[in-house]
Amino acid sequence: MAAEEGPRQLDAHEYLNKHRIIDLFNNLTSQMIYTRPDDPKKFLISTLEKLHKCRTTKLDIPCLFDDSNIHAVFGMLDPTNRGYITLQQYNEALTTLGVKKYDDQPAGADIDRISFDVFVKEAKTGLTDASSTFSS
Repeated sequence: MAAEEGPRQLDAHEYLNKHRIIDLFNNLTSQMIYTRPDDPKKFLISTLEKLHKCRTTKLDIPCLFDDSNIHAVFGMLDPTNRGYITLQQYNEALTTLGVKKYDDQPAGADIDRISFDVFVKEAKTGLTDASSTFSS
């Protein structure tokens, strides 16, 4: 934040961060651009309703990436089907997917071999967190 920000700006930033408003708008915008619905307003309302519902159920969180996308990312990083990727590939892939919170030293990091199962688990958990865009 800029040094010249006053108390109102700081309060606004705190509010936006606390309620994950920026994350919410980024998520909604990304999903809308990806799906390009004929009726954007209806799509946004529907997505917000899904987010509201999943806040209590913790199920069916609207996410831009599904299992097939996660598997495809791993497959691109492991074209010879070794069954593992390097720690650097793991970190870069999760960052590229938009995952902000993940285990940066997962099982296999000590030998630079991150398994498919570890990658999928971390990707799904991180994408769910990134897509939920609501405070706990």
